[in-house]
Amino acid sequence: MTEQEMKPMGTLSSGLVPDLFAAGIANGWKAYEAHKREMPKQMSADVVIIGTGAGGGITAEICAKAGLKVLLIEEGPLKTSKDFKMLESVAYPTLYQESAGRKTADKAINILQGRTVGGSTTVNWTSSFRTPADTLAFWQNQFALKDMTVENMATWFEQAERRLNIADWQVPPNENNDILRRGAEAKGISWGAIRRNVKDCWNLGYCGMGCPTNAKQSMLVSTIPTALDHGAELVASLRAHSFKISQGRIRTLRCQVMNPDGVLPSGKEVEVTAKHFVLAGGSINSPAVLLRSNATDPHDRLGERTFLHPVVISAARMEQEVRADAGAPQTIYSDHYLHTDPIDGPVGFKLEAPPLHPVIFASTLPGFAKKHSDVMRNFSKTHMQLALLRDGFNSGSVGGQVRLNSDGSPVLDYKLTPAIWDAARRALVAMAELQHAAGALSTLPVHEYSKPANNIDEALKQINELDMKPLSMKVVSAHVMGGCAMAGEEKLGVVRPDGRHWQIENLSIHDGSLFPTSIGANPQLSIYGLTNKLSQQLVAELTGQAATALA
Repeated sequence: MTEQEMKPMGTLSSGLVPDLFAAGIANGWKAYEAHKREMPKQMSADVVIIGTGAGGGITAEICAKAGLKVLLIEEGPLKTSKDFKMLESVAYPTLYQESAGRKTADKAINILQGRTVGGSTTVNWTSSFRTPADTLAFWQNQFALKDMTVENMATWFEQAERRLNIADWQVPPNENNDILRRGAEAKGISWGAIRRNVKDCWNLGYCGMGCPTNAKQSMLVSTIPTALDHGAELVASLRAHSFKISQGRIRTLRCQVMNPDGVLPSGKEVEVTAKHFVLAGGSINSPAVLLRSNATDPHDRLGERTFLHPVVISAARMEQEVRADAGAPQTIYSDHYLHTDPIDGPVGFKLEAPPLHPVIFASTLPGFAKKHSDVMRNFSKTHMQLALLRDGFNSGSVGGQVRLNSDGSPVLDYKLTPAIWDAARRALVAMAELQHAAGALSTLPVHEYSKPANNIDEALKQINELDMKPLSMKVVSAHVMGGCAMAGEEKLGVVRPDGRHWQIENLSIHDGSLFPTSIGANPQLSIYGLTNKLSQQLVAELTGQAATALA
């Protein structure tokens, strides 16, 4: 990195990063971890929000500013800037679901999901895209969501972008991302720059471990503090287990206090009542709460059509230093291969360049012993590309199903179909072509039986011969969507177009589980925009007055 790239985008007058929560709690914020105090047997609020990620955070600010008594419930711990050490060994066990080891039922796909105050917004890589126009059009036509147009959504996105400082990134891309740009230009395909939700960013490159400078405008440092300023209460390390439902209404919510290690419940419980409940636990945990509650599901939609943007990866060894662990993690993308076929045709894919850090790099790479160590030796000269496969738009890509294990914990059963494998092979070809065009000395599709290819001809021959099957082809995901789909007709989804549950009167769902397909882009801004719209509508219904816009 150059000296300019290493400099902070702004300076803090004190020279130190303040701990927002320490200051806030000292000034009266009601924010704490359940296992650190004697919890009451019962709690109540006007609005109870389960989950503090993109949907829960936006909803909390809007409801609290409207004068509603808000209670936020978060299963994960309350960790803040002072806890973010830029160390994988610290971040993964404390900030991620199942220590960053959550997997599908057959163990074929590793899923990264946040599990902390702020949810995945605390640990994501800041990539911000509006919902693509062709995705919205598909929802209008296939799921009767007539108001989900580019024009109707624009205001809600604009408000979220202003609130969270989503803007163009002014620093040149790091070498890892610039290789993707150069490869795209060499091949004559389109590319673009990714907007980021950051303010005074130091360009460190460790976004996935929690931002130690409070630059990333996650829910942890934006909407949740505002909600707390307006009297909301936040209880972390408290798991929402199940609702008690009768006559079409939630009567109570059963919650479990987690042990200090966050793995298992302590045995202590809290019963919560509210006028209205908002479920925002994400696209595995939200369906799980309803499944544990035996919620009515007359059309068998609950937990169905859960999507992942299955990701396949291509590594490249470069002659020069790449240092993919340093600098903004994702700043360049290409949507060229999303538009080569109709949206309901062969599965398309989006190309991005992910950050690399030693533990996640080592655990993702194929092979053992010398094969593995040879690749690790070139860590600093390794460039990586990933392809996000846009699942959910054709008959061969119907997503997965969330179900419960015998202990009530959720698991996603996601079958990798021929349509997905076809896209995976095409994506590996595309990435190898771009990497060799950008000067790669060798490329390596991340597959258990692959080997480095020294030129494009070797690469294409190998990719075409690889056996595409689970556990051989490495597949990962950081985007879980669907499972409580929104639809304009009851038979098509779990939730109405206004976010309210079709059969449960006092329940809304405000998270990525609403999406009836995958997005075809990193989903955080799609969640921000949609839940901004739904939350303002909800406040108007609950209070009889218009909500204050995000600002």
